[in-house]
Amino acid sequence: MYSSGDVVLTNIQFTDSFEIKKRPCVVLFEELGNVVVAGVTSNKGMQGIPLTIEEGAIKDSVIKTNYIFTTTESFIEKKLFSLSKEKKQMLYGSLLGKLNNLK
Repeated sequence: MYSSGDVVLTNIQFTDSFEIKKRPCVVLFEELGNVVVAGVTSNKGMQGIPLTIEEGAIKDSVIKTNYIFTTTESFIEKKLFSLSKEKKQMLYGSLLGKLNNLK
């Protein structure tokens, strides 16, 4: 079982191909074996929440708040680290802002 704010390594099937790649993601929530996550990229030019080496990332990265998807526990290979309370608050604030703009 994974907790909100866990950064995990998961297998992702990309929508534009049948290719499956291992990628880091942040767990938003888990329910009944389904895990909703936000993707993480090392492309610092992307919009999102910055994630640094000092926080546990392998490279300075960005949590992509515009790339949310559902995976399963069986696709997750391992937990890498957990976000700090402050970083989780930044992430949730950003996501809430996006949801509040939907009308």
